Amino acid sequence: MKVLHVIHSADPEGGGPIEGVKQLGTVLQQRAHMVEVLCLDSLEAEWLAEFPLKVHAVGPSYLGYGYTPRLIPWLRKHHSAYDSLIVNGLWQFNGLGTWLALRGSGLCPYFVFPHGMLDPWFRKRYPFKHLKKSLYWPIAEHRILRDAAAVLFTCEQERLQARRSFFRHQYQETVVNYGTAGPIGDPDLQRSLFLSQFPQLRDGRLLLFLGRFHEKKGCLELIEAFRRVITQNPSASADLHLVMAGPLQSEYGHEVQQAIGKAGLADRVVCTGMLTGDLKWGAFRAAEVFILPSHQENFGIAVAEALACSVPVLISDKVNIWREIEEDGAGFVEDDDVPGTVRLLERWNGASSETRAAMRLAARESFQRRFEIERAAQTLIDTIERVVDAPTRR
Repeated sequence: MKVLHVIHSADPEGGGPIEGVKQLGTVLQQRAHMVEVLCLDSLEAEWLAEFPLKVHAVGPSYLGYGYTPRLIPWLRKHHSAYDSLIVNGLWQFNGLGTWLALRGSGLCPYFVFPHGMLDPWFRKRYPFKHLKKSLYWPIAEHRILRDAAAVLFTCEQERLQARRSFFRHQYQETVVNYGTAGPIGDPDLQRSLFLSQFPQLRDGRLLLFLGRFHEKKGCLELIEAFRRVITQNPSASADLHLVMAGPLQSEYGHEVQQAIGKAGLADRVVCTGMLTGDLKWGAFRAAEVFILPSHQENFGIAVAEALACSVPVLISDKVNIWREIEEDGAGFVEDDDVPGTVRLLERWNGASSETRAAMRLAARESFQRRFEIERAAQTLIDTIERVVDAPTRR
């Protein structure tokens, strides 16, 4: 099987979508499939040199929309070299360009991963942007989804949420397993590496947030909830530290750092910047629990990574896999506001050592049963093969 992922950018700071492309592609290549990536980055983009899959960069692109005149000609010339294309994300030119290049060709089916971008939270939080999307929907995005071989949702909750944002859902829905790879390397060495990099955390109990600093992640709510918990119950939280790992360069990243200072938490909250490789796994190894109080989260690869390290998770009920986590006993679930996040922290602080130990076992079992990347890769390739091998396409 020859698969081409079409995505706005291969920048690792883009978060879950490009990480999913990278991990799924790596596994499929190990199974003798060919997986390549087409992105709208400039050829000079620094992150392309270390990307593990073959990348075709057709940028530079312009505006936030990502328009580049090179995308459509490239696809028309090369699409016959692939069995299928997968468009990652919505509302940008990589989707429209793919549709314009392939419509009527009948040769190469394409699939779409929305990656949570049809979630109704965006409509509520950004009404003006939603108005613009509502104009774009019938002109372009609806047609892109309608003509796709299938729209791929990473869990049932995402599929159901997607129906609430726009009218005319005339597309083929398919739920595929999604996941991530477990850690590679020596756990003790990874933990030591992380703690040697941040020695102020060596003797603390670590609460870990890892991801992009974005308002949808509930970062400011987490900081306020953490302040309340350690203030209201200082004895139970005396050695508790919050580790916030993610890129700091954005405007919101600076806002998070300012909020930490204003709350007087500079000695209890550590912003590490973006962590990768052994440092990232070391952060998971050193943490006793992971927290993600998102207002909207399509899947949450970092949640699955925590589970893979036997780390229980504290998440909001806006993380789309919350039902699975609750059912498996792998974490606690509450509302995505400050009181809900406070309850998450209090429930964890109040849990017995036996309960925490049981949750650590449940976390690893949940990962292996539901979110391991091998299972996700097989589901994806099975879905593609059903379409490619269908009689109407032979």
